[in-house]
Amino acid sequence: MSRKITIIGGGNLGIAIAEGLIGSKYSKASDITITRRTVSLLNDLKKKGCHVETDNTKAVKHADIILLCVKPFQIKEVLKGISKNLNSRQILISVVSSVSIAEILDSVGKKLSVFRAMPNTAIAICESMTCVSHQNAGKKEIEIVEELFDNLGQTTIIEEKLMEAATIIGACGTGFAMRYIRASIQGGIEIGFDAKTAHKIVAQTVKGAADLLIKKGTHPEQEIDKVTTPKGCTIAGLNEMEHNGLSSSLIKGITVSYKKIAKD
Repeated sequence: MSRKITIIGGGNLGIAIAEGLIGSKYSKASDITITRRTVSLLNDLKKKGCHVETDNTKAVKHADIILLCVKPFQIKEVLKGISKNLNSRQILISVVSSVSIAEILDSVGKKLSVFRAMPNTAIAICESMTCVSHQNAGKKEIEIVEELFDNLGQTTIIEEKLMEAATIIGACGTGFAMRYIRASIQGGIEIGFDAKTAHKIVAQTVKGAADLLIKKGTHPEQEIDKVTTPKGCTIAGLNEMEHNGLSSSLIKGITVSYKKIAKD
């Protein structure tokens, strides 16, 4: 069944979601409406067949699924503006960080199926890890939302109280992983590779390592054991990294990021 989807907020994440929905063939471009004040910035999506709109109220009127992709400080105003055109058959999904479902329902003033979702930027290539929580949702609505995000990567249902933690390891985690990749590329250049070759080797190696865990369901230490031999170069490198605080720095970085989002 083809569902009409409206994306409120055509910024980086809103555009990435639209591209992912089209690329995965979950949605036809013609079934997607995306809003932004400056619609010229949505020309690429318009050329693909998406509807672009400046009027949020008009955009949600005939939508089956509404995705809120605005800034946190904008959400109350946006919700109050569209609330009169929302109805109980619609599914409302917010990807706005730090805004609770209770706050969303309070701004809407109606009983709706409301979801909070935390995807990451890999959603544009259908490789996101998306964490989802919900309220007032039945089995059917939950299945619809899971199906949507499963077409854009992988999905897991979590308690809402864990949403900030999910933001850190699922969304900020992309940045953490990229920093590791960048450092590995720099190391590769130092030991003899040109930048392009080092980039290719490191990126594919990291992708392969992640796929091993996802497809085989093994623990990282099991895969580490397979590539470490007595007196070998892998264990020597790992031990040197640990002596310099690799694991400790990662854990501290994650907890500091969490304290920042929880505080703010």
